[in-house]
Amino acid sequence: MKKKANWIAILDFGSQYTQLIARRIRELSVYSEIFPYNYSIEKILKHEPAGIILSGGPDSVYADGAPRPDNAIFDTGIPMLGICYGMQLIAEMTGGKTSGSNRREYGYSKLEIDSKSKLLKGLGKKEDVWMSHGDKVTEMPPDFAKTGYTDNIEIGAMENHEKKMYGIQFHPEVHHTPRGMDIFKNFIFDICGLKPNWTMSSFVADSVNQLKTKHKTGNIILGLSGGVDSSVAAVLLNKAFGDRLYSIFINNGLLRKNEETEVVEVFKDKIGLNLIYADYSDLFLKKLEGVTDPEKKRKIIGETFIRCFEKEAKKIGDVKYLAQGTLYPDVIESVSVKGPADVIKSHHNVGGLPDKMDLELIEPLRELFKDEVRAVGRELGIPDIILGRHPFPGPGLAVRVLGDITKERADLLREADAIFIQELKDSDWYNKIWQAFVVLLPVQSVGVMGDERTYENVAAIRAVHSVDGMTADWVKIPYDLLAKVSSRIVNEIKGINRVVYDITSKPPGTIEWE
Repeated sequence: MKKKANWIAILDFGSQYTQLIARRIRELSVYSEIFPYNYSIEKILKHEPAGIILSGGPDSVYADGAPRPDNAIFDTGIPMLGICYGMQLIAEMTGGKTSGSNRREYGYSKLEIDSKSKLLKGLGKKEDVWMSHGDKVTEMPPDFAKTGYTDNIEIGAMENHEKKMYGIQFHPEVHHTPRGMDIFKNFIFDICGLKPNWTMSSFVADSVNQLKTKHKTGNIILGLSGGVDSSVAAVLLNKAFGDRLYSIFINNGLLRKNEETEVVEVFKDKIGLNLIYADYSDLFLKKLEGVTDPEKKRKIIGETFIRCFEKEAKKIGDVKYLAQGTLYPDVIESVSVKGPADVIKSHHNVGGLPDKMDLELIEPLRELFKDEVRAVGRELGIPDIILGRHPFPGPGLAVRVLGDITKERADLLREADAIFIQELKDSDWYNKIWQAFVVLLPVQSVGVMGDERTYENVAAIRAVHSVDGMTADWVKIPYDLLAKVSSRIVNEIKGINRVVYDITSKPPGTIEWE
């Protein structure tokens, strides 16, 4: 963690919305960072946060073993906002009481607001808010004032302005609370006294200076895939290191159709990066033979990826660092948080790495969410043809070829995916969608083609709307476009005879299938 002059610390107690809190704060041009609830308070305070937010969570604060922070956090004098479970923690740990509610509250509710509230200043007497709780505060700590209530709970918001402690039972971070951003503004700007100075321009300048200062000698290699993350990382690092950066494009046999040709043309010929192309497709596919478990696939790809890089590095000489386009959601999802959020998957750039590496890591984007990365790319002058590309997973098609991976199955998927993406572009739908792709299922189905029965593979197409990948809604693509995609895939690709459309949102599903 780097010291920030203006920033908010968020303690995560397992809420599905914790990352949204961080995003909302950053949307106000203030830096925020998430920590497990049991992270050392001393380490956090060392970096002088201007405010602390306690997230929601699935537990009951009065239950045995319920996650609790260090008691010392309540004596720091730093402004504190407790959301849902966080409000109940403030009550329970500073002299109040909580209990189970007779009526659980999930969804919209009307909050009656006390006009004297500092946190809820400027809001109306009644506001729509989003509730998600089964417990409630029954008795406030000494010297706290009730600032809001609903028909279901007597204490829906409370505060002690003298101690700078504030609690709300609802979730201001979700879009279902229309005035949620105003509440964050009140807390961040009026109560914490921060200024909106977290910009991508300042991020670029600070990052370049820090990179130059910290890594003065030795060459750097970076895995360039042509995706947004690695592209932005490459151009940012090139700005800091120039000729010391070697961008290496590893063909792992799991790329999209014609991707190797496009990457070389764009980044070597047009952008002018110091690009090395290395084809290890046969090696990756051989190591993945017979492997069906998605976590094992990721580990194998991570291990092989590093070893290939080390091999290429020896040809360069004096290589000390491996750079990656790891993003903040990758870091958060890869950390086990039953203090706080459950592990969803290990990420290729984080959990997929081998335990021992001969190179040190540089991850210049690990503080950023996806939309922030694109903003950095625009700041660096990267063309929209690169920044507008849909996200592509680090392990490539390995997580989209479900079950056993072979070159033949990967080729089937490549062709199907190329058809889907081309039709989206031709119909002007590509830029309306955050991510779209095809998945090859380990399932075969009976079909009829001409006078013959077939028994071939099933392909699933997936398209989602999202901001940063933390939550996503499936896209309602027009039926005629879906029909055209399905028809082309089935008629043009021998080996696929059925196409289905995935209409699952995140949550409860994930965007990728593995």
